[in-house]
Amino acid sequence: MTEFKGQSTISVHSGEHLDRETGSVNTPIYQSSTFFFPTGDKRTWDGEVPDGSYIYTRYGNPTVSAAERKIAALESGKHCLLFASGMAATSTTLLTYLKAGDRLVSQEDIYGGSYNLMRYHLTSLGIDVSFAPTADTGALIEAIVPGTKLVWLESPTNPLLKLVDYPEVIKAAHERGAMVVVDNTFATPINQRPLEAGADLVMESGTKYFGGHSDLLAGAAVVNDLDIAPVMRKRIVLGGSMDPMAAFLLERGMKTLALRMKCHNQNGSAIAEYLEDHPLVDRVYYPGLESHPQHALARKLMAGFGGMVSFEVKGGRKAAERAMSSMKLVKMATSLGGVESLVSMPLNSSHAAVPPEERARLGIRDNLVRLSVGIEDVEDLKEDLDQALRSA
Repeated sequence: MTEFKGQSTISVHSGEHLDRETGSVNTPIYQSSTFFFPTGDKRTWDGEVPDGSYIYTRYGNPTVSAAERKIAALESGKHCLLFASGMAATSTTLLTYLKAGDRLVSQEDIYGGSYNLMRYHLTSLGIDVSFAPTADTGALIEAIVPGTKLVWLESPTNPLLKLVDYPEVIKAAHERGAMVVVDNTFATPINQRPLEAGADLVMESGTKYFGGHSDLLAGAAVVNDLDIAPVMRKRIVLGGSMDPMAAFLLERGMKTLALRMKCHNQNGSAIAEYLEDHPLVDRVYYPGLESHPQHALARKLMAGFGGMVSFEVKGGRKAAERAMSSMKLVKMATSLGGVESLVSMPLNSSHAAVPPEERARLGIRDNLVRLSVGIEDVEDLKEDLDQALRSA
């Protein structure tokens, strides 16, 4: 496969499946659950397909493989596995590398679904889970005691946009014999590539910026030198494989990833600055703002600051709810990373599974609004946000 250098070129061309019979410019949708499997064929049912052919779509599919190759190229990785959702990628990865008696260290500020899995489900399997401060690099490293099997990081975080100095944490974790997984969903490989800093595995919720159009569910696990075969075998057993139609939509959406992220970065910065000066907003969380306590670290780690902006509305929860319901252009819905701007409240969406006292301790207040800034004209977004805030 040709190696491309530019991110837009990689987004458009990497991983494509060339159909030599028809000459199709786009990767075809191989909407087949099974593939020709003659008696005596060297292919086996254990997940290993040595000749690169296919057996059964739960194991692998040509359309899925094309999207996997594209993601691997963007992440500076060698191998990618796609899943039916981001949580399928997360749970399969953790269940691959952790067993009863193992120790997992995670930062405190993580996606609510990941927190739910770790706190309530992994612990019930006898896995020791420890949560450490996110923005305190020293405390996070200190939590990685000898015997720690895996460290889970997320940067920037959902929803407070905190950053982890992941190169330093990765170095310390490896010195102590632990592997490191980084959830790169908010940044995408356009803004940062943790594999280049030594991360063992990068997880992406492809539902978000990768797909980019709010029309699919996807999760990805990407590695460089780590053997990903155990994750593949676990995916086969647990069944969280991706459907070829969703893979087609994902691969198509990713062709504009680099282009879209440029706009998300620009719009995110412009909206964050606008909200920071708005008289009806108490506080704005965005790593691209100089007021962000980790702005210097963001400039060091990120090529762009993304399209996620969180802010606190003056007047408390009721005012925040009124503002959200008054928005006309921005849609009130969960998820993020689409071409359209979406707004939600973490307390009853992404972090509903986190106990109220824990949300309060982490700084996720009841008037906190999470805004996924789309690619609309920024002046239209400003006008809509202003009228909604004034209505509240």
